[in-house]
Amino acid sequence: MQRTSLKIQITNISEFKTKLLQWAQKFKVAVWLDSNNYQQQHSNFDAALAVDAISKIETNYKNAFQHLKDYQSNVNDYIFGYLGYDLKNEVEKLTSSNFDGLHFPDLFFFQPKKIFLIKGNTVEIKYISKLQHEIETDLKEIKSVKSQKSKVKGQIKIKLRIHKDEYYQKLNTVLNHIHRGDIYEANFCQEFYSENSTINPIEVYQNLNEISKPPFATFLKLNDNYLLSASPERYLKKEGELIISQPIKGTEKRAITKTEDEKLIAALEKNPKERAENIMIVDLVRNDLSRFAIKGSVKVDELCKVYTFEQVHQLISTVSCKVKSTTHPVDIIKNTFPMGSMTGAPKISAMKIIEELEETKRGLYSGTVGYFTPKGNFDFNVIIRSILYNASKKYVSYSVGGAITAQSIPEKEYEECLLKAKAMKHVLLHTK
Repeated sequence: MQRTSLKIQITNISEFKTKLLQWAQKFKVAVWLDSNNYQQQHSNFDAALAVDAISKIETNYKNAFQHLKDYQSNVNDYIFGYLGYDLKNEVEKLTSSNFDGLHFPDLFFFQPKKIFLIKGNTVEIKYISKLQHEIETDLKEIKSVKSQKSKVKGQIKIKLRIHKDEYYQKLNTVLNHIHRGDIYEANFCQEFYSENSTINPIEVYQNLNEISKPPFATFLKLNDNYLLSASPERYLKKEGELIISQPIKGTEKRAITKTEDEKLIAALEKNPKERAENIMIVDLVRNDLSRFAIKGSVKVDELCKVYTFEQVHQLISTVSCKVKSTTHPVDIIKNTFPMGSMTGAPKISAMKIIEELEETKRGLYSGTVGYFTPKGNFDFNVIIRSILYNASKKYVSYSVGGAITAQSIPEKEYEECLLKAKAMKHVLLHTK
């Protein structure tokens, strides 16, 4: 596919980004990725927008990776989209029979007609060549976008799918599995939801992004389905022969004063329970990468480093490896999916146990959103700290989870879930 590329300089980049995202709402399909200028060494651009499908693939989990592999190979272009958590059912002999109020397809990717890549004050515009005459018109239209205030009124009532006492019971069941030696760690999640609710997706996303400013923020629109994500976590990135995974495990709240904040950072860095959570997942990621890595190339570049975000401090590790140029990019994802930070260890046993105990089908939550380049490079996040919305079903949902290990205390795990849910709850209850 031939693309025309044009670079322009923009003086007020934050205003341009706001207008660009507003302009994108007129399309049925849009993916917006924003790093919020969070200084992470592995990013290729600060923000990206892909809109309007030339071609697409939308499927359930059956043979999903093969369909994606064929699509990605044949298109040989940029494709943007997502893989839902329930693709685990294709990778392993697993099922998903829990309640699903959202009904997102398990996998969706599209080849965009129009792409905007932002780095610093430079915007690179990549349109399919036969639409290059639309660039000027579109830029004028973007420039003249007026921010629209929400016409949506009405109180959102958030309900819990699992109530506190039941949560404690379920957590004790997970702990029993750990003490019996069935698993070492499980990521157990719970859903908060609202029925018969209408929200303004772009406004909710902007408010969520404003209070979280995460490095892997995403606004995804697929017809009536929306993902509004403030994810801090990278799942997997491929740059040439280099593969990078950056699992997050270990959470601490932010303090009001700098001195208190520094104390919390120091405590998190040394906390044996939080470090154990992280190290178990690092081992799992190393194991996953070793399935396709060049022998001896898997290494841990950073172990349990504290990264600070607007709402929380987190322990993040960076694991990397090298791959042969003949290894298909989709196979790399298939061999590591779903990401260990959202499952537990050992992976298959943990997935079986959490499937039994959770009340909701995860769907897009704890899946991944990202893109492939024409050269087969890719970058994908982990869908956490996210609001999912089905506008036609008027169903709003957000889930949170935590890693349960032998040292877990149910009351503390519950508090951690509420801390992670804080930003999502706030933007939904304070939406205009």
